Amino acid sequence: MRAVRYERYGGPERLRLVDAPRPEPGPGQVLVRVHAASVNSWDWDLLRGRPLFARMGGLFRPRMRVLGADVAGEVVALGEGASGFAVGDRVHGDLSGAGWGGFAEFVAADATALRRIPDAIGFVDAAALPQAGGLAVQGLALAKVGRGDRVLVNGAGGGAGTLAVQLAHRAGAIVTAVDRADKLELLTGLGATHAIDLADAAAAVPPDGGYDAIIELVAQRRLREYQAMLAPGGRFVIIGGRMGIILATFAFGSRLGRDGRSYRLLAAKPNEGLEELDAGVAEGEVHPVIDAVLPLAEVPEALRRIGAGDVHGKLVIDTTT
Repeated sequence: MRAVRYERYGGPERLRLVDAPRPEPGPGQVLVRVHAASVNSWDWDLLRGRPLFARMGGLFRPRMRVLGADVAGEVVALGEGASGFAVGDRVHGDLSGAGWGGFAEFVAADATALRRIPDAIGFVDAAALPQAGGLAVQGLALAKVGRGDRVLVNGAGGGAGTLAVQLAHRAGAIVTAVDRADKLELLTGLGATHAIDLADAAAAVPPDGGYDAIIELVAQRRLREYQAMLAPGGRFVIIGGRMGIILATFAFGSRLGRDGRSYRLLAAKPNEGLEELDAGVAEGEVHPVIDAVLPLAEVPEALRRIGAGDVHGKLVIDTTT
């Protein structure tokens, strides 16, 4: 089979399209013929080995030689004891807790890491949903976003952000989306009431009374600055960003929250909320934003674009081409 591998940390130039043995499903696993795999910022972190936590699987050399956590495909074989699926089932899932391996024509994955794809969803859209959708669904739930809430989604133009904007709008929230200027038209089309260029000083100015919830995907500010942007009783949820802000939220969020506001770090659980999201997509209420669909050989270019931050929504790899 074809697979995109890397042996050492670094940039996209480390990646190679190679012929590799087709994996065999182990106990409790299924073998999936991968039709599509989406690209995430976590792939970029693991490729570079930065920040340092990205090397937890291997300090000097990567443990997962084939990246790609989000997959969509067809079950072609069952390992001993695997249950819940049959050969021919269309499945997708976030394999970040199950060995990765999506940038390949086949992957052996724990059956528990997969979910059935509804008939109304194609493989490309299905591949774009698991990780980004999990972050969006779980982040909004942790922030308790509801009808009438004034919600800021910062870093709204990526895979998780575009879904978070739609889901918050669907919940009846008044959404302000912040990202690069070239993404603002997209964000208003997804339901944002306000879309602000991240380079504009207005991005740091809350509405009168403050935001009821802030969903932070690319944190850059100090924690005290977020405190000033929150309404009394407001909820701040950090999903990604600078390691210093993440650590500060973990270490000092409870202390800072004595004023009634809350500061939480999302510890995402792979595939939690995916079936709920699938239902919304199948019904046409939400949709993943697909920037481009690229062949397997273009994984290095896809990761370069992820690193540059110029992707509108998701990049998806068609592993069959």
